[in-house]
Amino acid sequence: MCKNYVYLFKNCSLQNVSVMSRVKAKIEESTIKCIFFSEFHPTTGPKITFQVPNNYVSKELFDCYVCYIIPKEELQRNIITINTREGKIIGYPIHIENTKYPRNRLIFNLCFVCDSSKRTMQYEPIVRKLANYLVKLELEDGFLFQEDAKEQLPSIMAKIREELNANGKCSIPINVSNTIYLNVIRVYPMPPPVQDQDVPIFTDRKFPVLPTDWDITMQQILPYIDGFRHVAKIAIEAGVEIHLVKAFIQNMVYYGVVTLIPIFMYSNIYTPTPKLNELAESCRLQDECMNYVARQGCHRPSFRSIFTLYCQLTPETSVKTLCLRNNPRASGIDERKLIQFGLMKGIIRQLQKYPIQLALDNVTKHRSLA
Repeated sequence: MCKNYVYLFKNCSLQNVSVMSRVKAKIEESTIKCIFFSEFHPTTGPKITFQVPNNYVSKELFDCYVCYIIPKEELQRNIITINTREGKIIGYPIHIENTKYPRNRLIFNLCFVCDSSKRTMQYEPIVRKLANYLVKLELEDGFLFQEDAKEQLPSIMAKIREELNANGKCSIPINVSNTIYLNVIRVYPMPPPVQDQDVPIFTDRKFPVLPTDWDITMQQILPYIDGFRHVAKIAIEAGVEIHLVKAFIQNMVYYGVVTLIPIFMYSNIYTPTPKLNELAESCRLQDECMNYVARQGCHRPSFRSIFTLYCQLTPETSVKTLCLRNNPRASGIDERKLIQFGLMKGIIRQLQKYPIQLALDNVTKHRSLA
């Protein structure tokens, strides 16, 4: 007995999938394992006509989910995702009505098969676009109805799978007047709302907008993003309303250009994370760290002194205590950038203290014991 999990997205857009993208934010993206073309044959019924690679989708699997791959008219022209143990099937079923076809209609579906445990929503616009390309080719040239023309599909499907997996985009000429252009658009998780006390800091990702295209708000805000000013302070110093600053910074966080860290205070307490081991083992990360935390105008500090400071961060040690104990500036280390780098790379995390209300009976009990 087949156990199926089917997700139907009608007129799917980025707005519709934003909630799901948050849930899958940290799940790895899948490659395309297989592409298959299925159709409703006038005598034999639904079948897989072509697939790349061959025999990836078994007849048993296809028969189990055929009602979603070649569905009734109510489900056609919608993205349908079928999550099976063998993989995730993404399709966009189509039917074209015309008296030239047997039974007066042509029904087909070009599907992607991906890893069922990984993200696949980035392929949904591609599957929809491919289906519409095939509709256009069929209406103009009878591409799917003519068997000799349809025989081109396996080679086209193989190129699409190979190039999208390798480069995330492809352009494949079909004939003199038609070329298929595809580009995988990454769907990033929606960042959390930006708070007044958040401190934005630039990452090493390339800025998506050229300086010549910066609007007035961007020009006012960008000079104040230094990894030390919090959002409320940026709004005051830049002379921009705080809701505009928050919206701009959240947009930059979405594209990975900016990340948010807590306000630096000498009373803050931090503790190392397991990623400290990566710093100890990666020469590239060590070199990046030494360059980043070096005081301006001073010699580059040794990695040993930097690593020692990170290791001394404990739940009982504030930044002030750490500085009084080690005097990092004498070693050419900027303690503020030391904390910045650790937070950005996930090497350390801040420990927060919050007051909690004790139950009244517990308070009375403790007082009576005292």
